[in-house]
Amino acid sequence: METHSEPIIVTRLFDASRDDVWKSWTVPERIKQWWGPHTFTAPTAKCDVRVGGVYLFAMQDPEKKVYWGTGTYKEVVPHTKLAFTDSFADENGNIVSSEYYGMPGIPKELLVTVTLEEVNGKTKMTLKHEGFPPGEMADQCKEGWEQSFDKFEKTLNKEEGRKQWLDKSM
Repeated sequence: METHSEPIIVTRLFDASRDDVWKSWTVPERIKQWWGPHTFTAPTAKCDVRVGGVYLFAMQDPEKKVYWGTGTYKEVVPHTKLAFTDSFADENGNIVSSEYYGMPGIPKELLVTVTLEEVNGKTKMTLKHEGFPPGEMADQCKEGWEQSFDKFEKTLNKEEGRKQWLDKSM
């Protein structure tokens, strides 16, 4: 049986309301602004944020290769907690093995939990990603989340982006 690494945990403190941070996880137009590492774009983000609902996101690398991910929401506590499965997928949302993208050894289903806490007018976000085997892929996943959250923070603090999000999420 394969041994899994300790969960990947990333914590950030954003100078934004829990409502703004929550919407950045649950509104497709917002997700497309930050999903994926620095050099990636997110051409597609669809989500049905409710227990049992499904999401389908795409990340595109600079060479135009698209990586699809899907999962099911397991727990939804508005403005406080999201827990969802995480799997590689094809463009139709069908779960595929990690080998499909040339990344062998990653289980077909992982678990992501995001919690939000208000701290002195700011929002503390903690992400826990569970199930990766120890080693290089887990390290790369953590780095990918860190880079995504760098983009997340920039879009939260960018006035034009906030206005666009607010218009689309109301």
